[in-house]
Amino acid sequence: MFFKQVKHWFVARSNAARWRPIHDWSESRNAQFRLTRDGRGFVIEQPKALPGSLRIEWGDSQRGYIKGSELRIRCELRLHSDLQMMVLCRQLMESLESTVFEAYTDTLKTRVDTDTPEEMRWLVMFPKLGQISSKLVRQRFGAIGVNKDLTAAWLDGDLSEALAQASQDLLPEGHPVVIMTLRGNAYLRTAMDQPSLPAIQGLLKLLEVAGREAQRVNGRLSESGPWPTTTSIAWQSSRPEEDLSRP
Repeated sequence: MFFKQVKHWFVARSNAARWRPIHDWSESRNAQFRLTRDGRGFVIEQPKALPGSLRIEWGDSQRGYIKGSELRIRCELRLHSDLQMMVLCRQLMESLESTVFEAYTDTLKTRVDTDTPEEMRWLVMFPKLGQISSKLVRQRFGAIGVNKDLTAAWLDGDLSEALAQASQDLLPEGHPVVIMTLRGNAYLRTAMDQPSLPAIQGLLKLLEVAGREAQRVNGRLSESGPWPTTTSIAWQSSRPEEDLSRP
């Protein structure tokens, strides 16, 4: 036990020094930076961030489709609870579609319904967005959502431009990334072997754009009257508790 504690201390101290630039950047934003209990990851929380309260995590992947370590960001936006949209790397979308199709056609369908994360269930529940105005974004990303018109409006404009720009450096072709809105929040999840301040800043900027564009769509929704629901009854009755692990 003693040697384990000493090892943990050395790991935490080493990582704290390595991640000092991220720590200092967090403090400059009036955010709280802390190491995870095992000292191998970190959490950043900024309750008064814009466009909404922010939580950033780096550590072991919580999704089977991301190997190794990942970056997770959540931005609380108080969107309509059923504003469910997602954009993800096209290769990842195709891989998840194959996986979830096989799972939904075997004898474990009930288990799949409760065990698989939203981003996989949505692939069989929600319509794909077939037309994306930017050719580059259309080639590199796929998009789905509870309503095609809302998803198209979300991707039209600033978010499409931000995705095109990120695909040049932050998100090279094939790099797994998911951006989604659900439970009133915006989320980003992506593979990241080692935390890098420039990469975190760039990905946070991308999610902030996605969040602002979601707020714009949410505003249009409130003006247009009744919510155009296409979700299944089973999905509406089985939402998990709020948790960064889902997603």
